[in-house]
Amino acid sequence: MRAFEAAGRLGSFKEAAAQLHVTNGAISQQVRLLEAWLGAPLFERHNRRVVLTADARAYLAQIGPLFEQLAQATANYGVPATVSRTLSVNASATFTLRWLVPRLEKFRSEHTNIDVRVETSNEPVESIKETYDVIIRGGPDTFYGYWMRPFLSEERLPVCSPALLARLPLREPQDLQQHTLLHTTSLPRVWPDWLAKAQVHDLSPVGTLTFDHFYLTLQAAIDGMGIAMGPTSLVSDDLAAGRLIAPFSGPRLPSRSYCAYVPDERSADDVVMLFCAWLEREGKCAPSGD
Repeated sequence: MRAFEAAGRLGSFKEAAAQLHVTNGAISQQVRLLEAWLGAPLFERHNRRVVLTADARAYLAQIGPLFEQLAQATANYGVPATVSRTLSVNASATFTLRWLVPRLEKFRSEHTNIDVRVETSNEPVESIKETYDVIIRGGPDTFYGYWMRPFLSEERLPVCSPALLARLPLREPQDLQQHTLLHTTSLPRVWPDWLAKAQVHDLSPVGTLTFDHFYLTLQAAIDGMGIAMGPTSLVSDDLAAGRLIAPFSGPRLPSRSYCAYVPDERSADDVVMLFCAWLEREGKCAPSGD
């Protein structure tokens, strides 16, 4: 069942084998034994990938939390209630401010013996000198010495404050020429790429404002200073609360997913895996931005 849970969660026998430190053949054999015991297939086998059957998806949804409970029970075993374990996390400032912090209290309330220490930076994974339990960056990328798992998909589309839209309506992308476009120095291509995808050429907006941090760009959009290219997952709470509005349903500009990168020596740590599983659950249930 552990082999099935890992293969189903990761969508790959190979990744499951790496996480459980066994061979691909061992995962395949264990899954076949479980299928024989259940009397039904769990995966549809394709050339280089496996896909859960509908019944297996429901089965995984039920047994996944049980393994998390086992991991938590093991992490708590023999540890006095007054002793806390510290989990160190490194993530970008914008992601931390707009997605992680609003959800982190939920994790802390569920796991009161785990203290989370969050530090922010934009350094590439391979350039970070300090060792963290979990590093959150875009991906998916492969780095030697790190286990990786995507947990939050991302797309981009224009967003602005409802008050700004009430003053200057946006009926079609060409109407953006009546507005100020908000830019971020580290993301110079997002507006040109989205306009090209929307088939809007040679757009001359009323003005532009450029910020050095993306969270400042989003705050400027909330304050009605212009139109920003909003990442759907990081503005979902603002859209739900009415602080921002997406004037166009599309096109949506694909973007890199958010991924958890864990040093190999921490990949067998139950508390680290517990946090990564929580990230996956939160990422899957996050609003899409519609």
